Amino acid sequence: MMAAFVLGVLSSILATMILVLVGWVRSSRPRWWLVALLARLTGTGVRRVYHRQESAEKDLAEELTQACWVGVLTGRGNTLTRDVFAPLWSKTTGRVESVQILLPDPDAVPGEWLTLRAAELEPIDPGITTDLLRDQIRANTSYLASVAKSREEVELRRFDLPHLYRVVATDRAAYITFYDRRKHGRHSPCLYVRAPGVLYEAALHFFTITWAGSRPVPPAQDLDPQEQNR
Repeated sequence: MMAAFVLGVLSSILATMILVLVGWVRSSRPRWWLVALLARLTGTGVRRVYHRQESAEKDLAEELTQACWVGVLTGRGNTLTRDVFAPLWSKTTGRVESVQILLPDPDAVPGEWLTLRAAELEPIDPGITTDLLRDQIRANTSYLASVAKSREEVELRRFDLPHLYRVVATDRAAYITFYDRRKHGRHSPCLYVRAPGVLYEAALHFFTITWAGSRPVPPAQDLDPQEQNR
C-alpha cells in the first residue's frame, strides 16, 4: 500500500513537472533562448525565428534605432513607406550614418523576375499582376528618391535578380525573410541573426554583391514624370 502511495505521489509530481516544462518551452522567451544557445554552439548566429515577417516588425523597429548603418534589399518595398522605417526618414533615430536601399528594377528588360513573382502570387492574390508590381515599385522608388534628396546619408539603387529574400542588415544584426512562393513577403518566415555568425555574414555578402552590381536611381527631380506621379 505504501509503495503504491509513493509511486502515485511521484507520478503526480513527475506529470506536473512535465506540464510545467512543456509550457515553459512553448512560451516565446525560453524558445528564443534555446535557439540562441544552439546558435552559439553551431555558429549560425540565429537568435529568433518568426513564422511571419510581420511578427518581426516591432523588434526590427527597435533594431533600427540602435544601428549605425542600415542596408535593405527588398521586393516591392511597401514596408519602407510605413511606420517601421519612418524614423530613418524623419531623422529621429539619432545614430544612423548610412542607409543603402535596393529595390527591384521595374524597367528591366525583359523583366522576367517580376513576371515570375506575379505568377507565384496570383493563386493567392488574383489582383497581383506584373504591371501592378511595377507600379508599386515605381511609387515606392519615387517616395524614397524624395527622401534621399533631403537626406545625404540615404542612397537608393535598383537590382535585377530573382525575388527570393528580403534582407535588412545593420552593423549589429540582420533580418532575413525567405519569400514563400505562395505567400506575400509579410506572411513569409523570417530569421533574426546576430553578428558575428555564418548567416549574418552570408546575408551581408549577398547584399554587398547585389549592391555592387546595381544601378543608381536618378535624383527625384530627374525621374520620369510618369514614375513620379504613380
